[in-house]
Amino acid sequence: MKSAMGYLILSTGAGILVSCMVPLGGIMNEVFGFQGFFPNDESIIAAVMGTYGKVAVLSMVVCFIVNLIVARFTKFKYVYLTGHMLLFINMLVCVLIEVQLGITSTWQIVLLSGLISGIYCPLAIALCQKYTDKVTNNAGVGLAHSSCLQAFIGGWIGERFGDPSKSTEDLKLPKWASIFRDATLATGITMFLVFLVVAFIAPKDYILEQVGEQGRFMWAVMNGLNFGAGITILLSGVRMLIAEIVPAFKGFADKIVPNAKPGLDCPIVMPYAPTAWLLGFLISFPIGIICTLISAGPLSVQYVLIAGVIPHFFGSGPAAVYGNATGGVKGAVIASIVSSLILSFGIQLLIPLTGSVCIGTGLTWGESDFGVWGTLLGYIFKGISSIF
Repeated sequence: MKSAMGYLILSTGAGILVSCMVPLGGIMNEVFGFQGFFPNDESIIAAVMGTYGKVAVLSMVVCFIVNLIVARFTKFKYVYLTGHMLLFINMLVCVLIEVQLGITSTWQIVLLSGLISGIYCPLAIALCQKYTDKVTNNAGVGLAHSSCLQAFIGGWIGERFGDPSKSTEDLKLPKWASIFRDATLATGITMFLVFLVVAFIAPKDYILEQVGEQGRFMWAVMNGLNFGAGITILLSGVRMLIAEIVPAFKGFADKIVPNAKPGLDCPIVMPYAPTAWLLGFLISFPIGIICTLISAGPLSVQYVLIAGVIPHFFGSGPAAVYGNATGGVKGAVIASIVSSLILSFGIQLLIPLTGSVCIGTGLTWGESDFGVWGTLLGYIFKGISSIF
């Protein structure tokens, strides 16, 4: 019952986000000639759950079984226990299979998606495990999050360009920066600014028709507040939904693969270098905003990714932590810059591959693993489809 309630809460939050994004996307498309997309995993999942929910959930079960088999019989003894990420991964693979391969049979999608995702999950953890052990002082856990690629790149960059003796934890960041630790506040403020800029850049007559009696400023304020509230409701639903599923997965894993390392969510690495995490976000997010402006301006991209607080916080944060572990301040800074670029342009390449159902929401997946591996998988499927 709590899982069902969690899903209903999640859907309610997503409804609020979509109601905010649809008019914003329409204004951008009408006035500026491009469609804006807000990257947030929970939002896009909830928005397309009605279309892809059944196959994604079934695929998630198959994925976990395949993960256990891989962990049991190969050297990749890692079990992906970040439940919401399992759902996000499987949802994306299911979408790509249907859109790019043209497969519509439920069980064909479920089995193919589950197989691909189940192989990917332990490999994603293994990719950055060398650096995870360094970050956590061999705590015996793995990183199971859609920022695994960013974390690996962060550790790799730090090794080659940094100095681990000069740690970010010796730095003193300003107190105001702590505001970005609160997802609700940070997202609400950021989206208020996005709405405000769009409202005042768009032609006055056109925008006044859209915002009505509220006026441009209050329209931006209310949409920013609604977006922050929607994020809070949505995350509450995700936590409730996943809290009932993860213990069951862990029980199976402990019985079948007793010596496997558990793959856990990215906050497990935050306590090891909290300053690095915050520094990573403070560097990454402004670069993301610049990438948004460049995409909308000189590059004239059709699907423009609006820099999102949450992907930059939970994506570039770990990248900076890993960069700091192997390369200190310099490693963290370079890792954050590279992470932001991969995040911004990787997701932008993914959007056109996800089909009209996803594109119609004005939302998309958020982190680098979806952008890089999702785009690669989408083009592989597209190539296969063109041959057959």
